[in-house]
Amino acid sequence: MTVAEAPTKVPKIGFVSLGCPKALTDSELILTQLSAEGYQTSKTFEGADLVIVNTCGFIDDAVKESLDTIGEALADNGRVIVTGCLGAKTGQGGGNMVREMHPSVLAVTGPHATQEVMDAVHANLPKPHDPFVDLVPAQGIKLTPKHYAYLKISEGCNHRCTFCIIPSMRGDLVSRPVGDVLKEARALFEGGVKELLVISQDTSAYGVDLKYRTGFWDGKPVKTRMLELVQALGELAEPHGAWVRLHYVYPYPSVDDILPLMASGRVLPYLDVPLQHSHPDVLRRMKRPASGEKNLERIQRWREICPELVIRSTFIAGFPGETEEEFAHLLDFMREAQIDRAGCFAYSPVEGAAANTIAPMLPLELREERRARFMAVAEEVSAARLRRRIGANMQVLVDSAPGLGRKGGKGRSYADAPEIDGVVHLLPPEKISKTLKVGEFTRARIVGTQGHDLVAVPV
Repeated sequence: MTVAEAPTKVPKIGFVSLGCPKALTDSELILTQLSAEGYQTSKTFEGADLVIVNTCGFIDDAVKESLDTIGEALADNGRVIVTGCLGAKTGQGGGNMVREMHPSVLAVTGPHATQEVMDAVHANLPKPHDPFVDLVPAQGIKLTPKHYAYLKISEGCNHRCTFCIIPSMRGDLVSRPVGDVLKEARALFEGGVKELLVISQDTSAYGVDLKYRTGFWDGKPVKTRMLELVQALGELAEPHGAWVRLHYVYPYPSVDDILPLMASGRVLPYLDVPLQHSHPDVLRRMKRPASGEKNLERIQRWREICPELVIRSTFIAGFPGETEEEFAHLLDFMREAQIDRAGCFAYSPVEGAAANTIAPMLPLELREERRARFMAVAEEVSAARLRRRIGANMQVLVDSAPGLGRKGGKGRSYADAPEIDGVVHLLPPEKISKTLKVGEFTRARIVGTQGHDLVAVPV
């Protein structure tokens, strides 16, 4: 073997992704670029030349998890690059928090910083020669299963909610060009994705920063606005029989225009609406956008337009200054609004959040007690709405099907987003010839409920 023929070691990078789906899409961009340049990537630290940790810094538990993971990577590997929201946080000493806690890291960047991360990688691990760019799929590297993917349409947020520090880490709203978004969506559908989950910090505000200017897609003008984007995504999904699911949709009046698209089947009749509370005074202390007084009325109108609509939301119990009367208002709202899927956090005093100083902090025991009371009501509402499904035939996207599903499997209906909602437990098919395949749809008859989940027989 000549020197020219001698094999060269491919540089290997360990990668850890923490936090929300928006951080996950940042990770996918970095991994795609690493693979395009010829680096090998791994989910473990073992044998890696360096490690990248994409962090979360939203709440205290997430900060601790991120710092612990960085410490573990340093102990196991020693060469660590840090990116993500925690990388933008200031520490108690006034400097960068990560640098204060772990001064030996190679580099620190904030979120959505693909180029800065790549610059740090190049400085510490020169890229290999002749990368096989053609081996990277058109849809890029994905950290989700092949049959679903997240599509991030914007970065940052223009709101200044008093409990949130995301704008200080991710900045103001920056909408992606509509043509770029639709190009990515088409590549994902053509790559086999059957469910596209649209995410951002505020999906309803898409294009506000660009004054809804007209972009171009396939040579045709398309306005940079939520309605036109969703219409186009529905059209792209249709030939593939794929789902489009909308997340982080604030209850603005403009959302009313999306409901006919859901009623017609163009996109899933599912809205992830981060309401956080119902009482007007609490919402004012939170500095939440949209009118809390009209949320119930708006939800009722949405369901009139699209009776099949499923609404998921998140709430905060024990917000600073929350009275028992205000909390009771929230419980009444849950019962009347009939929120299908709800999550709840006991208020956590995030460092740097304005809410920590605007009203007296409630005792931790009371915050946790209210969270438990809220979830009891939420589960009662959710269970009742699930029972209404018994006897219905529903389309189910199969997520798990050992042995071709002959003994059953797991999937999700249109009412179930991955990781955060329930699942459909699929029993063995009635027909011996019936098989299930991960990433494909099956019709199933709902025969029962199990907690937050449905039980069904493939038909």
